[in-house]
Amino acid sequence: MRRKTSSGSGSLAKSGGTSMPLRRITSTSLEASRGARRLDRLEPEHLEKLYARMMANGSAAGTAHQAHRTIRTALGEAVRRGHLARNPAALAKPPRLPDSEVQPYTVPEVQAILRAASSRRNSARWAVALALGLRQGEALGLKWPDVDLDNGTLTVRRALLRPKWRHGCDGECEQKLPGQCPDRVNERPVAADTKSRAGRRSIGLPNALVELLRQHRKEQDAERETAAQLWRDEGWVFASPTGQAIHQATDYDEWKRLLKLAGVRDGRLHDARHTAATVLLVLGVSGRAVMGIMGWSNSAMAVRYQHMTDQVRRDIAQQLGGLLWGDPPRRRGESSNEPPAERPE
Repeated sequence: MRRKTSSGSGSLAKSGGTSMPLRRITSTSLEASRGARRLDRLEPEHLEKLYARMMANGSAAGTAHQAHRTIRTALGEAVRRGHLARNPAALAKPPRLPDSEVQPYTVPEVQAILRAASSRRNSARWAVALALGLRQGEALGLKWPDVDLDNGTLTVRRALLRPKWRHGCDGECEQKLPGQCPDRVNERPVAADTKSRAGRRSIGLPNALVELLRQHRKEQDAERETAAQLWRDEGWVFASPTGQAIHQATDYDEWKRLLKLAGVRDGRLHDARHTAATVLLVLGVSGRAVMGIMGWSNSAMAVRYQHMTDQVRRDIAQQLGGLLWGDPPRRRGESSNEPPAERPE
């Protein structure tokens, strides 16, 4: 009996946040590359050829790399359940990603974004992203019981899921994509518990962010009164004008508008998470504490998310100078060309 790779038992498609196009590309390409082989005869070389074929057919290296992670996770579950003796994806070489260093936003840029956000709905949403580094699904999945403003803590318990639409019209709408059907039905729950133990975490809130969230709750209460019977009281911290969860695409579009309004360079929404991680590096927060705040399961993620900014380099240089030559740390903007003080006779 052959194990399936595209549907049914043993599916390689993750049911969580993996997007439908990626699942379709992965399962279809794997079927084509696997041919008549049994899944338990799948070798690392077969997967490496799959990744090469994906990129030859126009997929980006990042897409092929994500497909590799999806397959590795699915086959790892098959090993855990005893369906496979080993995980060939764990031995396969993943596609090499291009060397493109993410540039986290600087402190002045973050301040400009927050100033621009202050005139928008859900302004605290962006403070949570830039200060705490929550993933998009985690921020949109927050509910008010997760936020303890009196004690200044926030607990991440769930993440908003991307909808998986199906036609609800029995094919009468003539729309090719289920998401365009006027009677579309979401086959997924709106949100799900975080996938890992590391993802479920409590984070301390800066006093300024506590005040922003207090003000945000007052503004949401006013919107509830305005919406009247149209309001759906689902408890979301960041909600639509009628109380419903905010779609990820709507959230992304607002981020792009916010960057233009702030007059800062364009960037991905996920760059806010890189920014928060780098700020923790600048502050000298311990690696274990950073892992807890960011929700990482291993310290290797710091290499990916924490970036060597000019400020970090200056701090290291000053610490090195103090250790080797006894140089006192200079204040920001202080010139290093001042003549040394005369030593007492």
